[in-house]
Amino acid sequence: MANITKKVSWSSRADESGATGEGTPLLNGSEQPRHSRQIGRLSTVDLEEEMTSDEDSLRGRPKEIPHNEKLLSLKFESLDYDNIENQLFLEEERRMSYMGFRCLEISRWVVCGLIGFLTGLIACFIDIVVEELAGIKYQVVKENIERFTEVGGLSISLILWAVLNSAFVMVGAIIVAFFEPIAAGSGIPQIKCYLNGVKIPRVVRLKTLVVKVCGVICSVVGGLAVGKEGPMIHSGAVVAAGVSQGRSTSLKRDFKIFEYFRRDTEKRDFVSAGAAAGVSAAFGAPVGGVLFSLEEGASFWNQMLTWRIFFASMISTFTLNFFLSIYHNNPGDLSNPGLINFGRFESDSVAYNLYEIPLFIAMGAIGGLLGALFNVLNYWLTIFRIRYVHRPCLQVMEAMLVAAVTATVSFTMIYFSNDCQPLGPEHTEEYPLQLFCADGEYNSMATAFFNTPERSVRSLFHNQPGTYNPLTLGLFTLTYFFLACWTYGLAVSAGVFIPSLLIGAAWGRLCGILLASITSTGSIWADPGKYALIGAAAQLGGIVRMTLSLTVIMVEATGNVTYGLPIMLVLMTAKIVGDYFVEGLYDIHIKLQSVPFLHWEAPATSHWLTAREVMSSPVTCLNRIEKVGTIVDILSNTSTNHNGFPVVMQVTGSDEPAKLCGLILRSQLIVLLKHKVFVELARSRLTQRKLQLKDFRDAYPRFPPIQSIHVSQDERECMMDLTEFMNATPYTVLQETSLPRVFKLFRALGLRHLVVVDDNRVVGLVTRKDLARYHLGKHGLEELQLAQT
Repeated sequence: MANITKKVSWSSRADESGATGEGTPLLNGSEQPRHSRQIGRLSTVDLEEEMTSDEDSLRGRPKEIPHNEKLLSLKFESLDYDNIENQLFLEEERRMSYMGFRCLEISRWVVCGLIGFLTGLIACFIDIVVEELAGIKYQVVKENIERFTEVGGLSISLILWAVLNSAFVMVGAIIVAFFEPIAAGSGIPQIKCYLNGVKIPRVVRLKTLVVKVCGVICSVVGGLAVGKEGPMIHSGAVVAAGVSQGRSTSLKRDFKIFEYFRRDTEKRDFVSAGAAAGVSAAFGAPVGGVLFSLEEGASFWNQMLTWRIFFASMISTFTLNFFLSIYHNNPGDLSNPGLINFGRFESDSVAYNLYEIPLFIAMGAIGGLLGALFNVLNYWLTIFRIRYVHRPCLQVMEAMLVAAVTATVSFTMIYFSNDCQPLGPEHTEEYPLQLFCADGEYNSMATAFFNTPERSVRSLFHNQPGTYNPLTLGLFTLTYFFLACWTYGLAVSAGVFIPSLLIGAAWGRLCGILLASITSTGSIWADPGKYALIGAAAQLGGIVRMTLSLTVIMVEATGNVTYGLPIMLVLMTAKIVGDYFVEGLYDIHIKLQSVPFLHWEAPATSHWLTAREVMSSPVTCLNRIEKVGTIVDILSNTSTNHNGFPVVMQVTGSDEPAKLCGLILRSQLIVLLKHKVFVELARSRLTQRKLQLKDFRDAYPRFPPIQSIHVSQDERECMMDLTEFMNATPYTVLQETSLPRVFKLFRALGLRHLVVVDDNRVVGLVTRKDLARYHLGKHGLEELQLAQT
């Protein structure tokens, strides 16, 4: 076993305790600690102070968080994506008629339609509010600049711009940092983890949705280098998680509908639909939304789910366009491409020649290099933030600082720019600034900086040749690159799509201008807009490493399929070049959160590892008929905090070890204790109501902690029969099963626990963290350290 590289890190405390409590602000309870291993004992290190079990009260931050990215958190729980086929489940299925199954299928389509409709409404609300508030802000600053340009004192205009930006961003940062920290960022890494089977606390709560929507409005209006698309994807996922359950646990309202969908398996599928609806609303790309959910989000897929997700995406786009057409006084005009309006490329203006393909591929390589640089810089910046900027007040101050610096840099670039362009009768600039230009001209640098990022992208795509000079585009690319890198990761709701597209569009248009200048017949490169489009795709692909879905999103958003092949080639090149240096941005942030994320395949060189060497052991087992006091003591043991228990049965009159007969979850045991399903009580109360699956669904997803269940001393002596409630046919593997086989079975079926047996005797248990610990590093197969992070 010597060729496994162990990652040993510091420990903040001397003790090596197991999982603590039920949750933390970002990370949640563990599967179980590691007691003994064939590969060697793994210690666990604590990076936080011990937390209480009440998830809602966990808002504090440790004084200092030294961080090591080579850690795997023990505090994340897994979701139960495998159906629990116990007797209650089988009886309910037997009672259900053919019409009942048809009604369930219809209900799934109805839920997907509601998800698309509500996601479209939210996107419409964000778009209208951002447009109105940004319009007011830029108009006020524009009038102020024009007034002080003539009389002097432009420093006052700078201060006004910086103060307005900081004020909006301060509001957005306060509600995120103090009220709902999980709403920070784009939310895409968190949703990606959720769909992978990791429970991220509070990620799909109503409060998270409200903070996300308000936060992204403040971020965009505050002039930060951010976009609305990432938060839209997160918002769609939250809407899906709420609508599909037919109730709001936050508002404590139960509408008594969609009760059958109150389990992780169904909820996961709807969250996939919500994420796709968010993409569709953001870019007007229903097919792109489906592919995004498949490529970046969902770890589990089926054919019917594809059609339902596409339906939700279509409804989302239609709803957004319908209400925006009413807002713009064009009822019935549904041609608006989505929340992020790139404008339509005409076929003749974007035609390309075969000899341009190598140039596009070279631009893809440039995008991969710049994307890798962006990710590396953001990686080290995020490490710094985790260690030193973890207090809410510091996070708010940093966000305000970035807002003020962004305004200052933008003003300085505009002030010193002498790129003046004629203001024609058909100019598309929303807020043209004359500044020191002659009458009838406007400052071209202001078109890029003095605007929302979406409008800036649109102008780079569609403005006529000669609108920008090379120096303007070069300086804008350089400054906006570092501003966007600094901004991503702040305690604000923000996406990275639009800033990436804007950076790429700027240097792509610059490439088009330079190509035209070095050729004798510049007319063949006449439209720099097509190079802006290629550059935008290259830069975004280099940062997030998406291929198929991003190709379709760009094609749908621009309304022209002509560039499908070049964009695909560019994205593939950007991904290949970028992956050579560093991972994609979302994968980096998942790793920095120490999430036990399972990739598509096990490490390539792990076939020699077997289930015996990766499993957790010894395993806490329960008897088929177990004493209540024993169950309570096991569930109350905070040093273990197991979530799944193999159920064993001793053969009467035999000295043989107990044999496996089922598996039961902590959540099930808590419901049984809450309803006092004890053998003695069942005998004494002949009229006692039989427990049904509805009782378990009513408790989902916030099962009460064991500390809230009162069990008297007499009740502790009672017995509990688990036969009816356990999963009598859990998935098992033999000790000699190779790691790739275990990994494939675990991931493909969405398991939470996989029992390792020897002649049907329980010898170990494989959980998500046992598999996620191994990855292929620079020194071969590496084993991550487990930590209470």
